[in-house]
Amino acid sequence: MTAKRVVICTDGASLGNPGPAAIGAIIEDEQGRLIVRISRRIGRATNNQAEYWAIINALEEAIRLGAGKVDIRSDSELVVKQINGSYRVKKAALKPLYQRVKQLQSQLQGFSIAHTASEQNTEAHKLAHLALR
Repeated sequence: MTAKRVVICTDGASLGNPGPAAIGAIIEDEQGRLIVRISRRIGRATNNQAEYWAIINALEEAIRLGAGKVDIRSDSELVVKQINGSYRVKKAALKPLYQRVKQLQSQLQGFSIAHTASEQNTEAHKLAHLALR
């Protein structure tokens, strides 16, 4: 049996850096059908922390829904490169978030994360900013 694959688009936002922060994400099946929208405040955080929290929340939800393979799209080049191992995680505040992503990744049969242009990530962006209102 093949594992259920989902595609996730995520975005994090903060008003100030750090400041009030929120996350947005959409989870779709392989055919592009919407499964879940995530839009919530996460308290005070930097923009990079919010980007990580968006990925963490979306991964947790995908796993809860039974996904075995996940393809993530994020417009945060820094976070994508850290998760892919191209960049080291230097900031102490990001290290536990990075570790949580790696922990969730280990629960999946397949995982990829790629950088996407902001113009290709509009729905997740809208959801993050909606939660900031």
